[in-house]
Amino acid sequence: MKVIAYYLPQFHTIPENDEWWGKGFTEWVNVKKAKPLYRGHKQPNVPAPELGYYNLLDDNIRRKQSELAKEAGIDGFCYWHYWFGGGKELLEKPFRKTLADKQNDFGFCLGWANESWKAKQWTKDGRGDVVLIEQKYPGREDYINHFNAYIDAFKDSRYIRVEGRPVFLIYKPIQFDDLASFTSLWNGLAEKNGLGGFCFVGCYDEKKDIPVLKERGLNYIVGSRIGIGQYPMHIRLWYSIKNLILKRPSRVIDYKRTIKWAYTKEDKRLGLLPTVFPNWDHSPRSGMKCTALHNSTPELFGEQVKQVLKVSNGDAPLLFVKSWNEWGEGNFMEPDSVYGHGYIQEMRKALDEFGKKE
Repeated sequence: MKVIAYYLPQFHTIPENDEWWGKGFTEWVNVKKAKPLYRGHKQPNVPAPELGYYNLLDDNIRRKQSELAKEAGIDGFCYWHYWFGGGKELLEKPFRKTLADKQNDFGFCLGWANESWKAKQWTKDGRGDVVLIEQKYPGREDYINHFNAYIDAFKDSRYIRVEGRPVFLIYKPIQFDDLASFTSLWNGLAEKNGLGGFCFVGCYDEKKDIPVLKERGLNYIVGSRIGIGQYPMHIRLWYSIKNLILKRPSRVIDYKRTIKWAYTKEDKRLGLLPTVFPNWDHSPRSGMKCTALHNSTPELFGEQVKQVLKVSNGDAPLLFVKSWNEWGEGNFMEPDSVYGHGYIQEMRKALDEFGKKE
């Protein structure tokens, strides 16, 4: 079993974000502005000084992140990758610099975040359904150009593989109608280039989509997001009433409740890849419309990892961590000012106790 942590490259400036949100915008802008919305709400999250409010174009920062992730027992980062069609990319520089940095021997793979960017994704009132940049699928020529643009990465010895095949994750496969053609074409290109095909992993939102996704050429399916919807109806109703009484966002649930639902026997029966998550709190971006898990601690995270490993029994080839550095979603493993290396240490303890299978 290889452990892969999702990795957000939104911590450096790009001209597009300067235009949309003001000069100098990065994810840190929202993180720093966050406010506690209810009693006991842990906001704002402040990074520990060893990394600080970093810039991901700094090679030393990315190397330090790699060393910290190794401490946690993580095998590599899944870099979110933004290819909008026609060769248009955003936020690609951190991965490109990592690929060129041979001093950084940490594993990596790509996760295609194939989704249009909309203004409302970064506004606290959820308004502004304006498309900032549209996700397009121009067809065969663009699929070939996409493959060729990253062939050096796929051939790199650090690229994470399952049974010799490079892992490529697709965030919104259900929105990609031409997915079957894409996976078939890329597998053919991989064969011609000595890669033996791909290990395609797709995220799902609803379990009813799983059979459709498997028919489109995906090798494995994994959950895409943390949300109250994954919990039984009686828990959701109970928390809705409780949060109304406490005058806090309606989608707030105690983190300790998530442990038994993070990965179930039903998930294993369906062949889903497991995911663990240190926390989730979207309030830096969404304000009172946020979904938030409450009272996460390193110790509870360690319990969640143990529970997931117990259910999966190490049978899955991959375990995903959501996420390494999603500070704007309160969803990170990196050291902060409250718990320091706590989440890193607890994950390592859980993996060592289980005896992580390679």
